[in-house]
Amino acid sequence: TGAAAGPPPDSAALRRVSFTFAADGSHAACLAAEADGRWFVESWRLGGELSEPCAPLPLRPGAGARRSEDVHSQLVALTDGRVLICRHEGAQQQLIVRGTDGQADMFAGRLQQPGLRLLPLPAPAPGAPVALALGTDGQATTSVWLISANGVSLPQPVAELPGLYGGGVWLDRGGRLLGLDQLQRLGDGGGRVKTVVLDLATGRLSPLLELTAQSNDRLAACDPVSGLVLVRSDAPGEDRLGWGLLGSGEPPHFPECLRGGLHFLRPVAIEPGRNRVAVQADWGAGSTLALWEPGGTRLDPLPIPAGRLGGVAHWSAAGLRMPYSAPDQPAAMASIDVDLLLSGETRPVPQPERPRLAPVQGGQAGLASVVQVIPPPVETGWRLDGSARRGDGRAWESAQTVTLPGAAGPLEGVVYGGDAWLTAEHLVMALHGGPADAWRLEFDPTLQRLAAEGMAVVAPNQRGSTGYGVEHAQAVQHAWGGPDLEDVLSLLQSISGQRESLGLGRVALFGVSYGAFLALLAAGTAPDLVARVAAVSPFLSGARLAAEAAPAVRNLTERMGAATDLPDGPRDVLLLCHRLTAELLIVHGNRDEVVPVTQSRLLRQELLRIGRVEGADFQYVEAAGAGHEVLAEEGAPLLQELLASFLRSVRTV
Repeated sequence: TGAAAGPPPDSAALRRVSFTFAADGSHAACLAAEADGRWFVESWRLGGELSEPCAPLPLRPGAGARRSEDVHSQLVALTDGRVLICRHEGAQQQLIVRGTDGQADMFAGRLQQPGLRLLPLPAPAPGAPVALALGTDGQATTSVWLISANGVSLPQPVAELPGLYGGGVWLDRGGRLLGLDQLQRLGDGGGRVKTVVLDLATGRLSPLLELTAQSNDRLAACDPVSGLVLVRSDAPGEDRLGWGLLGSGEPPHFPECLRGGLHFLRPVAIEPGRNRVAVQADWGAGSTLALWEPGGTRLDPLPIPAGRLGGVAHWSAAGLRMPYSAPDQPAAMASIDVDLLLSGETRPVPQPERPRLAPVQGGQAGLASVVQVIPPPVETGWRLDGSARRGDGRAWESAQTVTLPGAAGPLEGVVYGGDAWLTAEHLVMALHGGPADAWRLEFDPTLQRLAAEGMAVVAPNQRGSTGYGVEHAQAVQHAWGGPDLEDVLSLLQSISGQRESLGLGRVALFGVSYGAFLALLAAGTAPDLVARVAAVSPFLSGARLAAEAAPAVRNLTERMGAATDLPDGPRDVLLLCHRLTAELLIVHGNRDEVVPVTQSRLLRQELLRIGRVEGADFQYVEAAGAGHEVLAEEGAPLLQELLASFLRSVRTV
């Protein structure tokens, strides 16, 4: 499948998402985007030995032959390096197979389903189906098909299941028995989840996991060879990981070490033959990785670099592989030798016989001034392959997590600018979207661009952010622009007071979607604290968004109570327009499928109505053909340059 294994070429991919591994671990695939914002399918050939580097093989659209992909496309990596792609086109799903070495795409079928999810089969035989598709109408029925990749066979229906099913864990190596999470609806409108088994040969369901009548019980992972299963259940009184053995008849065990505490634990891979489990632990902005063995009473942490892991992995004789990203490391593939990493030892990497000399600047001191000895590379058990380098050869800007003062207590934030970020000449406060989202300790092209222009960035995870427990995340339920705005204003007040005492300028605000809504509210509530605001894809209020949004977004606003007025009044940007004295930059894609562009158009009209001058008091940019991810789509470099130029500028009065 392409070039022989060897050192990967310098990759230009700045973002990678939706990683998937082939059943045998020989290949992986993901969606990747370069600086121009266009997404393409990327296939990775994973070396047979841990010491062999992975080689990313980008499958890019040819000149007019292949189109760029949508970021919401689903992928299944196949064992021969090809990739099965599911493209969502409204209520229709198109399935194609992307080949390597310039092979033409093959049609694999089209399904009339508003929702479709692909699961790779565990051991597809040559010419046999390669994946399972679960389709749902969102209400009453889940349909199941087998998907082939031979260019001839169309999707083969397997079963029509009453109700909604999620998850998907194989219980055997042959791909016949599949564990599914069944949503059981209750009379009060709620629901609970139980695990059932689908027999693909008969299309029948049978119960598998029901610890109590009231508990939510899910199958998290399974090793079909040993029968080891990991489950997630709230039967012990809280949501916890447990383990058991298929067919043993014993109830699952819930050891204290898998309780997690503050961390959310997820098993990402089971080592074949030894049953050791790699467990990703997430809390706040970062991830850690640990090792657990059945019957063990502790998690052994693995010393990996600070950053964010991808939540999926594959463990084979070649080692453990999983996606990884850090603020100064664009997402790539980590290769982990668990035993070497745990031992803390190093071993030399085999090198060809040649002098290890590198030229340096010459001088008058003879040979010693023009050569230096480079120590031989050593293997530590951790390697990152395919992470993009900056085009100018410099290192990416680093970031760290800090504790920030919020209105109700400490907050975590990600900051660029080193330890002196607070006293930088230009300081930008970045507010994330969502609201059920958060800034992570991972690569972010937009924040990197701001930091590369010499700006310090503080990105707080105020109340409403995910990753800090249920209470923190649900603080904005029925309170959009409430506790989170309080945190932002408190932080602004604290930062502005310190900067003012040093004679430094005011803070600039930058936000996307919900973050843009929050930034505009903050600038209108505390105009004396904000120098300028860059609002990308903003909406004006929860009620206005609910009235105009598509059904999926409208359902979200209803579940979160976005239209609820707070006791001290509605959170509506239009009502604060007269107090928006900071310079404004408003950017919106005219094909935004999440926040209609009419939200920004209405804001522009109101600014003009109250006497604001376009081009002087505010700038309005409507990106033709762009959707909600306007800073990550085609044309993103121009918009990022506009954003950086605006945020580092200083108004002259």
